[in-house]
Amino acid sequence: MNNTSAITSAQIALVKETWARVVPISEMAAKLFYDRLFETSPQLAPMFDGVDLEAQQQKLVKAIHMVVMSLERIETLIPTIQEMGRRHVDYGVEDSHYGQVGAALLWTLENGLGDDWSKDAETAWTNAYQLLADTMVEAAAQESSSAATSV
Repeated sequence: MNNTSAITSAQIALVKETWARVVPISEMAAKLFYDRLFETSPQLAPMFDGVDLEAQQQKLVKAIHMVVMSLERIETLIPTIQEMGRRHVDYGVEDSHYGQVGAALLWTLENGLGDDWSKDAETAWTNAYQLLADTMVEAAAQESSSAATSV
């Protein structure tokens, strides 16, 4: 991932500042996120059949927290993010799903933060999410192509 310049230091600060306001309501935010995701993209719900959704919500919050806290040194997280992308191939995640997830995330943040949400916050979170999604998609593509060539 070489697009770390896609997010500025001011945007990183804004992502961290708004995330700090989400942390106290993170349980509610995670539930809102999955409710919104399944409402707007019901075709994704079967991917979570048999999954403990409460545990999944906690994993989501932990993953977002890890990324947010590491944005200034995102390159240290690249192997972890790439591994997440490769794992998501096994779950049936397709490239188009990342946009649906991103939309649900932004909606959740906007609704969870209320008046603390702004156009600048939306841009910052969009850029941060895009860094994550691009890295995961790239790793998934490499995984798929190496699996196809080894058959």
